[in-house]
Amino acid sequence: MKILAFGASYSSTSINKTFAEYATGFFPAAEIEILDLRSFPLPLFTTDLEKEIGKPQAAIEFVEKLATADLLIISLAEHNGSYTTAFKNLFDWASRLKVKMFENKKMLLLSAAPGPRGGISALQSAITRFPIHGAEVLGSFSLPKFGDNFAFGEGITDESLKVEFMQVIDNAKQLLA
Repeated sequence: MKILAFGASYSSTSINKTFAEYATGFFPAAEIEILDLRSFPLPLFTTDLEKEIGKPQAAIEFVEKLATADLLIISLAEHNGSYTTAFKNLFDWASRLKVKMFENKKMLLLSAAPGPRGGISALQSAITRFPIHGAEVLGSFSLPKFGDNFAFGEGITDESLKVEFMQVIDNAKQLLA
């Protein structure tokens, strides 16, 4: 099984990239690839620009990467209650190439944020939106107060959140079996 994981952020210090990578550690037998979305730079999507330049190579490469996975683990960053602008832009370009860009891939959706809501608005939006684009969401989890509840090298430190997270991971594993 191949897992493709990424934080839906272009930040070089993305806690969501860290969280997505952490989640892959619970699938030790899988082939893992961690994407850095900064590898997919794109101009701001408009239909006018699309007519002018066509489909950017970075968007094509992103859609091709998605196609290589058996399981996608995406941890969503949230800005002002929604996906980050940069991720939404990548998503928009990708959907112009292939509406069902997730191609019936199984998906584990996560979010993490420094605040008490843990990026839940972006996560809920993805839970609703991504199946329209071909995702089969196996489970979801939001980690609030990342700085308080996550330690590098250790993972989730709050016991009740860790139990909840492990239930999501275990359920996903059962659905993958």
